[in-house]
Amino acid sequence: MAVELNWELINSRMKIVYDSWTKAGKNDDYSAIADVDAIFLAAGEDEPVRKGTAFQTWLLGYEFPSTFILFQKDKVSILCSATKARILEQLQKHRTVVPIEIFTLAKSKEPPTDALPRYLSAFTSNQRVGTLSKETYAGKLIDEWNNALETSEKKPEGVDIGPSISTFMSVKDDEELKAIRSAANLTVTLLTHYVAVKLETILDRETKISHEQFAAQIEARLGSGEGENAKGPDMKVWSKGRGINDVDWLSTEFCYSPIIQSRSSANGYDLKPTAESSPQDMSHKGVFLVSIGMRYKGYCANLGRTFIVDPDKEQESVYNLLLNLQAEIIQKMKDGSVARDLYQYALSYVKKHRPDLERHFVKNIGFGMGMEFRDSTYLLSPKNSRLLKANMVFCLSLGFQDLEDQEHKRYALQLNDSVKIGQDKGICMTEGVKSTKDTLFYLTRDDSEEEKAPQKPPTKINGNASPVKNKTAGGKVLRNKTRGAAQEEAMQSISAKIAEHQKELHHQLQEQGLARFSEESDGANGKEGKSWRKFQSYKGEGGLPKEVEGLRIFVDRKAQTVILPIHGFAVPFHINTIKNVSKNDEGDFTYLRVNFQTPGQLAGKKEDTPFEDPDATFIRSITYRSTDGHRFDILSRHITDLKKEVNKREQQKKELADVIEQDVLVEMKGRRPHKLPEVFVRPAPDGKRLPGEVEIHQNGLRYQSPLGSQKIDVLFSNVKHMFFQPCDHELLVILHVHLKAPIMIGKKKTYDVQFYREASDVQFDETGNRKRKYRYGDEDEIEMEQQERKRRQMLNKEFKAFSERIAEASVNSTGDPLDPDIPFRELAFEGVPFRTNVRLQPTTECLVHLSDPPFLVVTLADIEIASLERVQFGLKQFDLVFVFKDFTKVPLHINSIPTLQLDDVKNWLDSVDIPIAEGPVNLNWGPIMKTINDSPHDFFQGGGWTFLGGTGDESEQEEESETESEFEVEFSQASSEPSSDNAGSDYDGSNASNDEGSGSDFDDSEGEDWDELERKAAKSDKKRAEAVGRGKDADSDDSDRPKKKAPAKSKSQARPAANGKGKR
Repeated sequence: MAVELNWELINSRMKIVYDSWTKAGKNDDYSAIADVDAIFLAAGEDEPVRKGTAFQTWLLGYEFPSTFILFQKDKVSILCSATKARILEQLQKHRTVVPIEIFTLAKSKEPPTDALPRYLSAFTSNQRVGTLSKETYAGKLIDEWNNALETSEKKPEGVDIGPSISTFMSVKDDEELKAIRSAANLTVTLLTHYVAVKLETILDRETKISHEQFAAQIEARLGSGEGENAKGPDMKVWSKGRGINDVDWLSTEFCYSPIIQSRSSANGYDLKPTAESSPQDMSHKGVFLVSIGMRYKGYCANLGRTFIVDPDKEQESVYNLLLNLQAEIIQKMKDGSVARDLYQYALSYVKKHRPDLERHFVKNIGFGMGMEFRDSTYLLSPKNSRLLKANMVFCLSLGFQDLEDQEHKRYALQLNDSVKIGQDKGICMTEGVKSTKDTLFYLTRDDSEEEKAPQKPPTKINGNASPVKNKTAGGKVLRNKTRGAAQEEAMQSISAKIAEHQKELHHQLQEQGLARFSEESDGANGKEGKSWRKFQSYKGEGGLPKEVEGLRIFVDRKAQTVILPIHGFAVPFHINTIKNVSKNDEGDFTYLRVNFQTPGQLAGKKEDTPFEDPDATFIRSITYRSTDGHRFDILSRHITDLKKEVNKREQQKKELADVIEQDVLVEMKGRRPHKLPEVFVRPAPDGKRLPGEVEIHQNGLRYQSPLGSQKIDVLFSNVKHMFFQPCDHELLVILHVHLKAPIMIGKKKTYDVQFYREASDVQFDETGNRKRKYRYGDEDEIEMEQQERKRRQMLNKEFKAFSERIAEASVNSTGDPLDPDIPFRELAFEGVPFRTNVRLQPTTECLVHLSDPPFLVVTLADIEIASLERVQFGLKQFDLVFVFKDFTKVPLHINSIPTLQLDDVKNWLDSVDIPIAEGPVNLNWGPIMKTINDSPHDFFQGGGWTFLGGTGDESEQEEESETESEFEVEFSQASSEPSSDNAGSDYDGSNASNDEGSGSDFDDSEGEDWDELERKAAKSDKKRAEAVGRGKDADSDDSDRPKKKAPAKSKSQARPAANGKGKR
């Protein structure tokens, strides 16, 4: 049989209908069906997707044209043709909520049956029947039905049940959500990899094309034509998307023809979903509105974007308001929220931030989506009181209309996305191409282009900045430029741009700091400090051990207590009250001194230990004397060992405090999980190192060792970042997972789990084979290189595909995107974050080192400020310190970064909007962070991070003056030496910017080391001595020789001493 119905799914949805019908009186959402005796739903021929056909598809899994369904309290009656009846008869073989009766119509050439009269009789036997009275249908069966109903003596009362039908389908199950995610991924892929790129090209080349033609080109990406001329989906576009690897293209279609609008549209800008692309040619300036909706397996996803060419400041401001408003509304779209409350919140937000835009705000902010593209029952309007429930899906549509730009031309702005209702907040399913760097384009003038032409080579300096930051669209459309920057770029240097941007970042940082830490919330970064702890050794005297009867010092390891005899009493002291013990011998006696923890101690880590009453009287120490030195040796050792054990136990407890116990991994059922075989894991479990396999399950990953004895589970809910590092220029291909909270692998606590495979294949011998007999030269080496290249490409492809499957499974499980992040090798720099020098590579969201343990993953969003230390002329290396927004975390030090990469590091930090500070020396960050944590409010009130310096204009001028004074000193020293003219000219000819501290920069013999210069000087002195011995004048001999050697020698002696850079 061609069509196989999922009877279990149909039965479960029938149960939803009957359960809701039974309890309709207690639920306002189903009030429309509370008093009806039957529910009647019809479907005509070749109808567009309406509520009736949507419900039919939702219930049966397929659309059945010219089919009637009548729900009665005790049965379901279906009227259909013979062909459809054979398919629907499958349901009669299984047990359903209520019996299903099928009325089969006769074929066109056969005599009519009594199916229609009997069905009409069943219909008219009810007093009140719920129907979709607002919908009309067409077709032969519909006409026959209407004629039969008109001639019938008994006609039941009709009740509109549209709202209840919408409520049946409103909450989506897992299969429905999966289809909607696929539709959303298709929509985002089309927008990102075709629409935005194509629009950019049209604007850049000023292509003449109508709105309709552009919309038709977008539709053609799904295929076009019929018969022999038919073209399938454009895989050049779809292959770039994520989460659409297993798409059934026959089940994919557009919800509507894409809507393209510009200022040249005949009817102006229309934000309604019923708008159409006009036949006029597109404008090449102003505002462009793009709306795309796609349907996959019957389920819809929709998005709308605004692109602005050469926007003014007002347009930028309004668009940023839309972005911020959407982020706020999505946070409010959670289970239990009310539709009208969301609209009122959006309107009040606009009133608060831009009261003048209130009258331009849209009349509703979205609608429910699913099988039906626009469900008016769940309209997000000021009058709709319906509750939103988890797993509902809405199209959130925000916008302003009838606005006017500086040229007095009308325009509108929109921002539409598909949002899933969550338990705590909404989840945007169509993220992408909405930030200002993606949607705001700025035009450059022709004369500025001509000026820039000869300056192209120097602009390579910015090539190491963020790849997204420097994205350009040809010669006219430039992305991500600040207002006026496109016109001033020819006059501004890269350093000036960074300084200007850094000034803004530091200003924002200061404002955010003052906002974060008010006087009321001051102290310890919002976290409680150390609290006083009470230690109880024994509950009473009865708990004391028997050994105390002798009134001798006793160490009770079980109770972690030292019992001391004081004035005839056995007094217990918990080991945590004791600081240390000391023993010394004086004559015939041995003294044992026990020191206690007391307030006011200035040394050690216990300086800030809290006490219940610091003003009470404390015993600082107590001393015992004995002639039994051996016993005091044993006691001293026991107390010290117990103290170490307790401290070690507390330290381990503190380290494992943030280790979480993960939920149970839900294994994949119904099919085999996707696997990545032959991979190693780090940190490696105990035992022999053997490759295992990684499996993708419903809510996480599982690494299984080959023997099945060991496994590692990682849940998607605990994954913070996922990285895919290809094996290009590397020995390993890596899939790395960084966790939100650490887990235990064996006895090790870890934040990182890495799966890798070695790129080089050492399992076969390439030294000799048959081909070598017939080959000469480098043919075999070339072939081996080609095979190696192919092997690496296959590894990269396999790991990347697996990472995308993980991302898709994670979205299905948690709803949050988990895209694999790939390190940018071209932005890498060397540094020492731990003990060894490693290559650090930026990614979109992090700075990472993944090749060798210990791994480093720094989330850029967690960084408060980056401090560059030891930045001064003459040093070959500098240090980088990351201070985190959580001030209780210890700052991260990355040492010994080559000075040659200073500009690259600064460009990268600036491109990811991290404030930078510079200084010539290393800072002691321990006391600094302690001061900040004591009172963050006072810290920001006192200027915040301005004490670091190195970012403002004044500090730059001071650095320039300092470097100039250093050069002047060196020049004056050189001029005071013999042959000052030659030395001065030689210095002037050198380029200070190229000086890297070698001792021979002022000499023609560049590259010679210190020892070589010493030998040449000694040789010169020996010749001079011989000349003097022969009676010649040394001065005359000096004048005959070139005068360059002597000053070069003197300079080479002075320079290494100043810079400390010689091989000596």
